[in-house]
Amino acid sequence: MPAPAALLIRAMGVRDAAIGIAMIVAKDRSVRRAATACRVVADLGDAVLFGTQLPDPAARPKAAAVAGGWGALCAVAGLASERARGRGTGSLHMK
Repeated sequence: MPAPAALLIRAMGVRDAAIGIAMIVAKDRSVRRAATACRVVADLGDAVLFGTQLPDPAARPKAAAVAGGWGALCAVAGLASERARGRGTGSLHMK
């Protein structure tokens, strides 16, 4: 693997790990939602960039699908987490 690609993969791994850890350890709802939103935006940004800018046009759709899939998965997980905690839309939550 070329050195620039290896460096990029490592950088993305650090970013994704940091955001993932923030999503897991967040105790406050707003912090968890912000971390999840950051992950979704980062993944969707990756999908757009990889889908339009990769040097190999044949690899673009695959890379965009993988990155977009992770963004969608994180969005669904965030919504499921909200509902599981009784804070989803339409629920009555009393403290």
